[in-house]
Amino acid sequence: MRARQSRPSVARVYSYVLGGRDNYGVDKDLGDYFIEDLPGSEKLAITNRDAVLRAAKAMADAGIRQIIDMGCGLPAAVNVHEVVRQVYPEAHVVYVDDDPFVVAHGRALLAVDEGITVLEADIRDPAGIENNAEVQRLIDFDEPVGLLFAMTLSFVNDEENPTSVVQYWADRIASGSRIYLSHFRTGTSREAMATASKILEAFGRGRFRTDDEIRACFGTLALDEDDLRPCVQWRGEDAEGHQPELTVWEQLVVGGMARKP
Repeated sequence: MRARQSRPSVARVYSYVLGGRDNYGVDKDLGDYFIEDLPGSEKLAITNRDAVLRAAKAMADAGIRQIIDMGCGLPAAVNVHEVVRQVYPEAHVVYVDDDPFVVAHGRALLAVDEGITVLEADIRDPAGIENNAEVQRLIDFDEPVGLLFAMTLSFVNDEENPTSVVQYWADRIASGSRIYLSHFRTGTSREAMATASKILEAFGRGRFRTDDEIRACFGTLALDEDDLRPCVQWRGEDAEGHQPELTVWEQLVVGGMARKP
């Protein structure tokens, strides 16, 4: 664990910006940089998280009772299984993360019954995830599945082929399944370049992509009618159907959902 404490963790910094307390000094320092030196940049995390929960709700509303959250991060004030189980109390949820710190906290706080598990695995190894005994126990791939890739593909390098990660699942999930992903979007503003540079410096990886590059991550699946939108606008209308105005930060994180025909 000592090596993990010597440099910031994506999950811990993300949690800190969202108000979480499970972090180390290196995570707080980086989080404070974004909050204090790039004021407003916390919207990247906040609007992304809000959109993920809306995506989970949309999946449940579409009749999906089993979810795999790829790169779940630390437990939050509201978690995916809580949203889905408002619709289907018996829903099965698999949380996946490659950070042992995240997994330990997740198992303590999220795995509240036999229908939820927290798995330590790398999303770049989809076969390993699919063949895991807990996944096989909880997920019936002959029935629709919802998969969430919240920002995780932003940390999969081009040479690691993020499209192949999603396509693996697209080839295996049943008709009616959904895949949602959010991603850092390329920008040319000072704020965009400062954010991208700091993320790469801090984590050693992190890729901002254009809209076309993000759409390509869906492989053979076509995006639904909402297409690719800034997360704050992805199904984020108010009661009167108005879309929120975008800040420069909110333009830098987008999300979209595809349905397996």
